[in-house]
Amino acid sequence: MDERHIEKLIDSQRIFFQSGATLSVKFRIEMLKKLRDAVKNHEQEIAAALTADLGKSYYEGYMCEIGLALTEINYMIRHTRKFAKKHKVRTPITQFPAKSYQLPVPFGNVLIMSPWNYPFLLTIAPIADAIAAGNTIVVKPSAYSPATSSVIEKIIKETYPSEYVSVVMGGRKENVSLLEQKFDFIFFTGSQNVGKEVLRHAAENLTPVALELGGKSPCIVDKTANIKTAAKRIVFGKFINCGQTCVAPDYVLCDSEIKNSLVSEIKKQIRLQYGENPLQNPSFGKIVNEKHFERICFLIDKKRLVAGGKTDKEKLKIAPTVLDKVAWNDAIMQEEIFGPVLPVLTFDKFDEIFDLLADKPKPLALYLFSNDKKHIDDITHKCRYGGGCINDTIMHIATTEMGFGGVGESGMGAYHGKVGFDTFSHKKSLIKKSRYDLLLRYQPITKGHFNIIKKFLK
Repeated sequence: MDERHIEKLIDSQRIFFQSGATLSVKFRIEMLKKLRDAVKNHEQEIAAALTADLGKSYYEGYMCEIGLALTEINYMIRHTRKFAKKHKVRTPITQFPAKSYQLPVPFGNVLIMSPWNYPFLLTIAPIADAIAAGNTIVVKPSAYSPATSSVIEKIIKETYPSEYVSVVMGGRKENVSLLEQKFDFIFFTGSQNVGKEVLRHAAENLTPVALELGGKSPCIVDKTANIKTAAKRIVFGKFINCGQTCVAPDYVLCDSEIKNSLVSEIKKQIRLQYGENPLQNPSFGKIVNEKHFERICFLIDKKRLVAGGKTDKEKLKIAPTVLDKVAWNDAIMQEEIFGPVLPVLTFDKFDEIFDLLADKPKPLALYLFSNDKKHIDDITHKCRYGGGCINDTIMHIATTEMGFGGVGESGMGAYHGKVGFDTFSHKKSLIKKSRYDLLLRYQPITKGHFNIIKKFLK
């Protein structure tokens, strides 16, 4: 779509929003139900597209994308009426007689730019939140997941008029054209480098943004942890979607005393979960494209290889790989891996962790395996990160009852459930005054009036 058509599309959405059509809560719920029905009707196509783009099995595609998208939609159907109500707040006596309240209202015309690694979920979930909040929406899916993007375009075209929700297909050219337009809110999920460009363009129009980025999310294992449980859950969180998950454990940082037993158990869990030859396992996905395949292969240091390392360039597959005796200055520790390679580093004393992580960019997630209450309390309070788990990995994102988002270099803003509704809304603060009035604020102010004012404003 060229720039002229993009401008025309945004103008039509702006007119549609100004008509007030999206303000009705009844309308929003009806539109959410239409989205739910469309997802269910196209379930097989969606699953097939996820297999084509990322090698996801039907089970993984439903568990990690289709099912979670339906969960978000259904949550919004059940709760939008409550979320959209005005919320009364206490009115100070200095405002008497009056009523104070906050009213959530939609931003207006929003842009949602989604990634390729979970191309369906990370497009549909924010769409559901934006619809619930009463916005019109332009969606830009990733060009790196063409099959899924095409299905999303088909679903949206069949379900909504373009002046309400529309999909813009294409690559970098279309991204730039969209970012040069004036939106009322931008929601972006992707890399930190592209996130900076989004923020730079948004600043030109003072457009508010939510950025869901990534980073090197550590997985800390102390010597009080249950090694078998830790290994099982680390392998699950790291290698699902072939490691292409923004909240995957990027590296393990473990107590040197338990490192050998942990690595041994991780290797065992890889065999149990993916078999002796993961490259032949249809339930183990593939790297999204050759560019990323080559990048990840470059990060595999053969001298530090203790498990995996096998690759299949034709199928874009890399076996679950573990690297031991990794140093902080190694190439693999200089960037987010975003692939099925797990480096293992160690510490000798638990308190070292805080100095080790203090100067690192704030990650999207942090995981701690421990049964030491002080260690758990110290990590959760002293370390800065988006969110995480104690004695598990990645599962904190699979709930509508908590917001999901980053901090600092890993992003800004959050979504899921009520937090998602709030992200796509502006809360108006309003006071409704009676015709009666307190005369204290008007000139002339007497000494007696001033003393009363001082008393109330302390």
